[in-house]
Amino acid sequence: MPPADRTDLVQPDGRHVYLYGDFDPAPDGYQAPAMPNGVYQRRWNPLRREWVLVAASRQTRTFLPERADCPLCPSGPGHSSEIPAVRFEAAVFENRFPAMVPWPPAGGSCEVVVYTDEHEGSFATLPSARLDRLAEVWTDRYRDLTARRGIKYVYIFENRGEQVGVTLHHPHGQIYAYPFIPPVAATELGRHAGGCRQCELIHDELQARHRMLINEGGIVAYVPESARWPYEVHVATRAHRPALPDLPPAGRRGLLAAMQRITRAYDRLFDVPMPSMMAMHQSPAEGSAQAHLHVEFYPVLRDRGKLKYLAGSESGAGVFINDTLAEESAERLRALLE
Repeated sequence: MPPADRTDLVQPDGRHVYLYGDFDPAPDGYQAPAMPNGVYQRRWNPLRREWVLVAASRQTRTFLPERADCPLCPSGPGHSSEIPAVRFEAAVFENRFPAMVPWPPAGGSCEVVVYTDEHEGSFATLPSARLDRLAEVWTDRYRDLTARRGIKYVYIFENRGEQVGVTLHHPHGQIYAYPFIPPVAATELGRHAGGCRQCELIHDELQARHRMLINEGGIVAYVPESARWPYEVHVATRAHRPALPDLPPAGRRGLLAAMQRITRAYDRLFDVPMPSMMAMHQSPAEGSAQAHLHVEFYPVLRDRGKLKYLAGSESGAGVFINDTLAEESAERLRALLE
């Protein structure tokens, strides 16, 4: 696929919208929803030595609207959504209820990535053309955001399911551009005398074999030996590649295709759409020798109808307790791969 074909628009309240691929403009009379006033701050927790984001206006964000009122669907007569188009392939817009804003003292950016103009479905059900488009959208946003002044780390992620706090059902994900390197990434990117930790982990999983799910086209997927979540899966490039732009288009398509295979296996595991979190780990804006592109999936069901809760040990002490064996989880998921 050629480089992302992007059209840039600006809403009346100053928020940017990026339409990727072909689209039809919004109908006459389109009125963009306005961003509410709110307090946005970044506060330092000296005890935990970490930043906390304050975004008071998020209490009023849209919460599980009826399909007719979905703000991520195309705009049409009588319906003005966040996206000024009656048809589109993929869209990105600056969140109307962000966790951070581009001005001090918050100093970051929050974007919503809408995978398709179709309301029904999920990442798992995207057709190949839409999946390929999404690979280029993510890559373009990573390039754009990491080039901005003051941005230290760009985090692409998806929350799926009401059990993990999703408030809109339309297939979408998010991108946070932080003015600092968040704690999880900072730990991963810490210096390691032996070289890239992720390369070592992939080597060890390939040697062990019994937790490996996919090993094709330069992409691997496996249940890590030290998985914290039941049925946790990591998807990574076999070769050391810091970020999406460091992969050729075919490599990016291969990565997303592997990710989709995992999500489809999740949905078959308990015969329900799996509530989960997807976290993409890449190089910080200023680069790092430790950065190795990989994606982590955290499905929150530990069994049919049973949620994995982050209770006292996980939330209070930071020590996860996994109720499953990684080897058995891998065996179950491997049997469900298409």
